[in-house]
Amino acid sequence: MQTAQHWIEKLGLEKHPEGGYFKEVYRAVEIIPKHGLHERYSGERNHATSIYFLLTSNEFSAFHRIKSDEIWHFYAGSYITIHMIDENGKYSALKLGSNPENGEVFQYTIPHGTWFAASVDEPDSFALVGCTVAPGFHYDDFELGEKEELIKIIPKA
Repeated sequence: MQTAQHWIEKLGLEKHPEGGYFKEVYRAVEIIPKHGLHERYSGERNHATSIYFLLTSNEFSAFHRIKSDEIWHFYAGSYITIHMIDENGKYSALKLGSNPENGEVFQYTIPHGTWFAASVDEPDSFALVGCTVAPGFHYDDFELGEKEELIKIIPKA
């Protein structure tokens, strides 16, 4: 079995602003003009983008949300838990991994506007996933969660 460091080096991953490591591997050349997009977008967007994303059990991906749907695909390592808070303040979690008998799924789509975070729960392990965003990711569409704001949304958490 490969280690997290192997994948970080092999794939040329860099630190991600919300935790973990990433590398953009695809950005569609074709552009959707602003008038062809929902009003929540500030300007034109690429049709789609994708990244490799690696998270270790020593860290977490902080709660954030984006304006596009994001599809997560499992590749290697142990399962990763995706924590979500929908627009109505309902919390849910799912396991993304390679063991359906353990309730894990290979792929999952996080709807736009959903607050989400991720963790690797198995000690001394990692998860390597892919994330595809459509319309494509743009930093104008990214919002990192503030603790006080998230507590107001879901006080029980």
